[in-house]
Amino acid sequence: MMEYKGYVGKVEFDEEAGTLHGEVIGIRDVVTFQGESVSQVEQAFRDSVDDYLAFCKDRKEKPDKPCSGKFLVRVSSDLHRRINVLAGVTGKSLNSVVAECLDREVTDRLKRHGVTASASSGRKRKTARRRKRAAAT
Repeated sequence: MMEYKGYVGKVEFDEEAGTLHGEVIGIRDVVTFQGESVSQVEQAFRDSVDDYLAFCKDRKEKPDKPCSGKFLVRVSSDLHRRINVLAGVTGKSLNSVVAECLDREVTDRLKRHGVTASASSGRKRKTARRRKRAAAT
């Protein structure tokens, strides 16, 4: 996995062709790249993202962003109740509890796959600032 300008690329080895090829994941548009070495595929990934952003700009279209920050999750009524209890006990919103749990779990799993979770650190700092302000009032 590689990350550039908020986009993540997934690379696979094509044994038959003897090349590395990949695509940007997490967006609806198809953005691909390839190379014969790690350094070539890393550069091809960055070039493909830059080309995609330039293409969108030329067409006066907004590029597909990796994620909007909103999605619907369906859980059992028992899990919903337990999350709600945890939110009440900790004095947090249901959304905050779910976001924190997901952040922790996803960060751990991404680390196991060698992907840095840099995008989450900004949200953590913002949440920490909000808690400090709330505690001060």
